[in-house]
Amino acid sequence: MTWTPLLTAFTVLLALQLLAETWLDALNRKNVRAHANAAPEGVREVMDAETYAKSVRYTLAKSVFGEWQGWYDAAWLFAWLGLGLLPPLYHFFAGAFGASLPGQAAVLCVVGLVMALPGLPWSWAAQFKLEAKFGFNKSTLKLWVTDLVKGTAVGLVLGYPLLCLVLWFVRWQPQWWWLWAWAALMIFQLVMVALAPRLIMPLFNKLTPMPEGELREQLLTLAERTGFHCSAIDVMDGSKRSTHSNAFFTGFGRFRRIVLFDTLIAQLSSKELEAVLAHEIGHYRRGHVPKMLVVSALMSLVGFGVIAWLAQQDWFYTGFRFSSSDGLPVALLLFALVAELVTFWLHPLGNIWSRKHEYEADAFALAAMGDVAPLVGALRKLHEKNLSNLTPHPAYSFFHYSHPTLVEREAAMRALVPA
Repeated sequence: MTWTPLLTAFTVLLALQLLAETWLDALNRKNVRAHANAAPEGVREVMDAETYAKSVRYTLAKSVFGEWQGWYDAAWLFAWLGLGLLPPLYHFFAGAFGASLPGQAAVLCVVGLVMALPGLPWSWAAQFKLEAKFGFNKSTLKLWVTDLVKGTAVGLVLGYPLLCLVLWFVRWQPQWWWLWAWAALMIFQLVMVALAPRLIMPLFNKLTPMPEGELREQLLTLAERTGFHCSAIDVMDGSKRSTHSNAFFTGFGRFRRIVLFDTLIAQLSSKELEAVLAHEIGHYRRGHVPKMLVVSALMSLVGFGVIAWLAQQDWFYTGFRFSSSDGLPVALLLFALVAELVTFWLHPLGNIWSRKHEYEADAFALAAMGDVAPLVGALRKLHEKNLSNLTPHPAYSFFHYSHPTLVEREAAMRALVPA
């Protein structure tokens, strides 16, 4: 089996990513252990001693679990590409499905499913071992399997036609197919923003309109006061899977809907719920969603352009023990597998931008509520209920956290309050 320069580069990048993640995890665990006996003064009021000790154990357990999973996933990636397991797997299914356009798309789907199989035990363990140990899991094995089957089916129903369309663009416009593919993907994503709440989400969760009452009127009044017009407020039965909580809005225009987890409603007071919703509305009013969509679109455009260029390079195929005659389907597959080895190092840039948005949404919520207490109270309760890490290492949070830490958010909000 021939070893190529491209495989050497792949192995080096994979090793560097593993070492970086292992180093960051070790720094974070060391920092958490250094504060294990007592919470620092800045977060001492968030949790009682018993809950804080549990959050430390949860953080350390998640870190160790995640590190082992990272090494496991890396070992499989090396086996697929470095040890050459992927080419015979791909060619086996290519021979079975044929070289037609639908057949090529089917090969990519089936190969993707086969490559996902080794990760299932870790997904199961995360839900029924790690999360269950700390009291978060509310799912059953039947529900977990059902979710897996539904998720796979939805992915195939949506992804297979899209793959067929991309491959058709290649035959129709061999030179500029990637621009057409990118445009089709953007249209597909926008359509899904509108349709997912009505067609996809109900397959997994029950969404019911929030009952008439004081809380609903309070939230609708906030939405109107802040210029956020929505068609409905829905409650999602997130508690059937986990005690973790969340809130978000979906759709756009007259399709816009506010969604609250039932766990969130149970955990927060009405004022705190209002503050959380004000924060989410802040993302909308500050234009964060369209900004993120534009950046995502530009990144996708660059990605398609890179794939189009790589698809014309013989060394990209032969470097991973494929043949250049395998064509674009293999280029798509290889790019999907190795792109993260490069984009991994760009995560801090995305986090910096995301944290800026979070500060802006917090400031909007503070102005809408006229008081810092509701949002601070909500954030503290959410950190307590989710056993969040209150003492992450700065380097770890810089690289991995898309949100500022609780201490940073509280300090930023209090700085906005007149003395």
